[in-house]
Amino acid sequence: MNAILTQSGVAQARCVRQGALSSAELVEAHLDRIAEVNPRLNAAVDVLAEQAREGARAADERRARGALLGPLDGVPFSIKDSIEVAGTVCSAGTLGFRHAAPSLRDATLVARLRAAGAIPIARTNLPDLLFAFESDNLIHGRTNNPYDESRTSGGSSGGEAALIAACGSPFGLGSDAAGSVRLPAHFCGIASLKPTSGRLPRTGHVPGAGGWIETLWQIGPMARRVEDLCALMAILAGPDGQDHTVVPMPLGDPRAIDVAGLRIAWFSDNGIAAPTEETAVLVETAAQALGAKKCRPPRIQESYDREMELIGPDGGDGLRAYLREIGSTRTHPLLDGWLNKLELYRTGVLGFEKYWDLLHRFRAGMYAFLQDYDAILSPVCATPAVPHGTSIDDATFRGFSYTMTYNVTGWPAAVVRCGESRERLPIDLQIAAHPWREDVALAVALRLEELFGGWKAPCAIV
Repeated sequence: MNAILTQSGVAQARCVRQGALSSAELVEAHLDRIAEVNPRLNAAVDVLAEQAREGARAADERRARGALLGPLDGVPFSIKDSIEVAGTVCSAGTLGFRHAAPSLRDATLVARLRAAGAIPIARTNLPDLLFAFESDNLIHGRTNNPYDESRTSGGSSGGEAALIAACGSPFGLGSDAAGSVRLPAHFCGIASLKPTSGRLPRTGHVPGAGGWIETLWQIGPMARRVEDLCALMAILAGPDGQDHTVVPMPLGDPRAIDVAGLRIAWFSDNGIAAPTEETAVLVETAAQALGAKKCRPPRIQESYDREMELIGPDGGDGLRAYLREIGSTRTHPLLDGWLNKLELYRTGVLGFEKYWDLLHRFRAGMYAFLQDYDAILSPVCATPAVPHGTSIDDATFRGFSYTMTYNVTGWPAAVVRCGESRERLPIDLQIAAHPWREDVALAVALRLEELFGGWKAPCAIV
């Protein structure tokens, strides 16, 4: 494998800027890598080869004439197939959008990356309408984990995580309503960040923002290296005048944070799904390295129910109606499994009022706990990557509650690889922080990456 492909996007941009290689060479190396690994992974569903080559030519021309270069000039990136890229079809993995007209414009965050000189190179796989913790749909089929093809890469941003882990892209964009940038990053051993709710514009995402799950989800960056997440947040953050939920809060610099001076809490078991022994040991080892204090938030065992109550008070009827409206007359079994789980949370108006009261109490209790700490260290999931088709099993599904916690609170949470299982599957750890303190979460992630090494190339496809 070409050594440049293992470097961060920031390092690749530096090489282009200094003339160590051209953008055309960098893009071609990534296209070759995608052609090499995608038949085994099925991570990229639309390779934008000619568009990427045209972008590379433009980047090299900018450099040749001495123009001011963007921070990621000439570097390719990938995009989850629920985020619009001009001239391409955004299918969201569902049959009703399979033959949709190509998007007329880029999503806001894609446009911001282009303005920074980055070049879209591929759209990546996901579950049917994003509803599963593994990436499999009736249009493109399933995405395999680059560390073990019998296992899932996760969902819903699973194609994104698999392609980045396999060096087909240095970084990209996913979206997260219950863990969908963090869980795939964990399964594939890369880094990712779910920003604070209201930090990044979601303009150009399919399905669009709105409804009662408004506060649960964000678009978030994914990369092999935490330094790319830091660079990406500086480019992506800020209002766009279209997504009314975005708050113009200042964005701190992770490298200005003194991690040694942070008050960090840690726990390894959220009281919903016990982690594997290897996961628990790794959390404790990392906590000791950070000087963290063992202390579990008192209401965290409610996380799963609060998430599911907020998504499913109508038993999934709104989701079924949306699927009918767009023409998705057949849906994937994993999506059907989600709908079955939501049926358990069906309620009426008085029940929904109770849900909101419980949600308020949960958020208030969690926030009260956070007044004594700057960050919380925990597992990302109860297990490493699971076999295909098993993510919907109840025991496994409840293990995803570790990420749900911070969708319900709306807090930022980063993940970074810190170890592996005896089967050599990656294990990431999760760091949550106060609202609007992505800099703290990323600073701790940088430190953990320094201590434990972060991403490692999957031996099976090197």
